[in-house]
Order: sequence, then C-alpha cells, then structure tokens
Amino acid sequence: MNITLRLKKASNMTIIGVISGIGALIVCIIAFVLFRCCWKCLRSNSSALLSRSKSLDPSSKQDLEKCDSNFFHTSVFTYEELEEATNNFDHSKELGHGGFGTVYYGKLSDGRSVAVKRLYENNYKRVEQFMNEVEILSSLLHHNLVSLYGCTSRHSHELLLVYEFVPNGTVADHLHGVCAQTGPLTWPTRMSIAIETAGALAYLHAIEPPIIHRDVKTNNILLDNNSHVKVADFGLSRLFPVDVTHVSTAPQGTPGYVDPDYHKCYQLTDKSDVYSFGVVLVELISSKPAVDISRHRDEINLAYMAINRILNHALHELVDLGLGFESDYGVTRMITLVAELAFRCLQEDRVVRPSMEEVLEVLRGIESDEYPTKKVEEVDVTSDDVGLITKTPSSPDTVMDPWVSRSTTPNTSG
Repeated sequence: MNITLRLKKASNMTIIGVISGIGALIVCIIAFVLFRCCWKCLRSNSSALLSRSKSLDPSSKQDLEKCDSNFFHTSVFTYEELEEATNNFDHSKELGHGGFGTVYYGKLSDGRSVAVKRLYENNYKRVEQFMNEVEILSSLLHHNLVSLYGCTSRHSHELLLVYEFVPNGTVADHLHGVCAQTGPLTWPTRMSIAIETAGALAYLHAIEPPIIHRDVKTNNILLDNNSHVKVADFGLSRLFPVDVTHVSTAPQGTPGYVDPDYHKCYQLTDKSDVYSFGVVLVELISSKPAVDISRHRDEINLAYMAINRILNHALHELVDLGLGFESDYGVTRMITLVAELAFRCLQEDRVVRPSMEEVLEVLRGIESDEYPTKKVEEVDVTSDDVGLITKTPSSPDTVMDPWVSRSTTPNTSG
C-alpha cells in the first residue's frame, strides 16, 4: 500500500515537473519575442532620432545637397532660401496654377527673379514628375526653352523647382485671357510665336535621345517682354528611345490638345506633339481657346471646329477678323497657309502628319514669302497625299474617357 502511494506521488511530481518545465519554456519564448519587438522599436526610434538630428546638422545637410547637385547636374536650393525668396509663398506672388503645382514669383538673394513651382503633393507620382522635369531640363540648352535654375534636395520635405522668370505671361493669356482685351497680339507676333515654338519642339525631337513634350498648349508657351517664346512645363515629357517607333503609355495631357490616335492606340510618338501644335496654330489664327463649353455642342473642341470650317470652305468663320484677314492680302495669304498646315497636323493618322522639322520649315517659308501659295479652298479633299480627315474625331475632352468618331456622334463633352 505504501509502495503504491509512493509511486502515485512520484508520478504526480513528474507530471507537475513536466508541466512546469513546459510553462517555463513558454514564458521564456514569450519574453524573448517581446524583447525582440522592443529592441526593434528602440532601434527604429533611435534611427529616426539620428536621422532627424542629421537633418538639423548643417554639415550633413550640405552633404545631401552636394550629392543631389551632382545627381541632378543643377543647383540645389534649400527650402528656407526659397521660402524667403517668395515671402513664405505669399498668395499675392502666385503666377499661376498647373496640373501639378502652384508657381510663385520670387527673388533670390543674388538678385535674380525666379519662378518657383511648388508641387501639390509630395507623393510617389509627384516625386517621379519632379525627377523627370529636373532630368530633362538640366540637359537642354535652347533659347526658346525655359531655363531651369535649380531645385530643392530630394530629401526636402517639399519639392520645389526654380526656373527663370518669364515676365509677359502665357500665349493663352494674350489670345483669350486677361491680356487679350488690353493688347491683342498682332499677326506678325503670332507668326513669330508659331515659328519659335516649332523651333523649340523640333529641337526636342532632334536631340538624342529625342524628347516628347506631351503637353504642348498655349498655357505652356511663355512670352518675355519682347514677345519671344519660352516653352515650359516638362512634367509629362518622355525621353524617347531612338531605336523604337513609339512607346506604349496611358494617354496624358490636356483636354483639347491630346492626339486622338495616341488616345486610341496608347502609342506615344513625336507626332503626338505635332497634333497638339496643330491646335496651337488654330488658336493663333482664331484667338479661340482649345475647349470652350459655351460654344455650340459640335464646336466645343477647337480642333473639330477648325476641321469642319476648312472642309466646308469657311475659313473666314474661324479666323480672328481683327488680324486683317479680310483687308490685308499678305495676312490673308499667310493665315490661309498656316490654316492648311494646321489641318495637316490635325490628321487622325499620325503617319500623314508632317514632322516638327517640316512644320518649322513650312512656317519659315510662309513668313519669308518663299512657300508656294495654295489656297485651302483649292485642296483636293479626296487626295490621299493630303489625307484629309473626313472621319477624324476631335481630340478627346476627357483624356481617360472613351471617345467616338464623327461617323457616329462627336465627343463634345466639356
């Protein structure tokens, strides 16, 4: 009996010992896991504090800026000096608003007047556009392209781009904006604007690798005090590989200027810029905006209106008559030829559109009176060479929405 009791006690002690051991092991594991978590948290906090202290350390900040200056191949400004230059981004210094940010007038400590673009959001997409514009503009040198003076560091809490200040507003301002009533652009000035803009785009398309602007419009064509052109805003631009005919990408751009072929096939080419420039040419001869929802449904889109007027031999209904179209033979001739060129640029099939180099050559010939005169009314609308758009849709008014061709119902949404 005593032996049996002793065996039971021994068995119970063994069970208790095993259970206690397992419990102790579980407690150790839990303690180890908690310790690891706390250690990681402490290390993370320490790294954050170290990073913050480095950002406050002038020598570390200078190292970052020097690194970015070498990376970008342009000057790197501190946020503080641009904040001071714009008087803390004073609303009264705003020059305009774009799709990606607000532009402010500023004056640097060295006396230079600048335009400072402040991107709306510091997210991945904005950083990509920031890097894209810096990369492209820092490598360009053309008197009709806006100059990039520098930018903030990639590590700055706000991404800012610093450009030369172009004081005379945009072409859109002078055609149908705030400056249109007080001092409308004369025809010779408009002709000069067309040639200089075409020259800038032809330069972009000719360098290696070529650059497609992707957002050619009158709001992105700036004028200096002598009405010379500075093409701006390269946030959407693409470096174009020299060994391919196109790149596939989702359509981006401004309603009224987007190449319908690009919108249809998702294939970006240099001819996409040609289409947008065709819209600019129509704006220059008509003084009308590219999209205007106050116009008749079928004429909201200016490209569609222009095609319709030219095909129906009614160019006088499109042209700004204040330019002397009906009173000056020289102006009549040039506007007619520019309209014909715009018509070619607005072809649905990109293959039959001229290149920017040819567009530039034609414009120079028109201005110098060396281009052979051929009235738009005399163009054979059945000619395969001209490739008139009897079925062309207008540039979509909403770049991500589907469009329909003129064979059904025109896209005329605002």
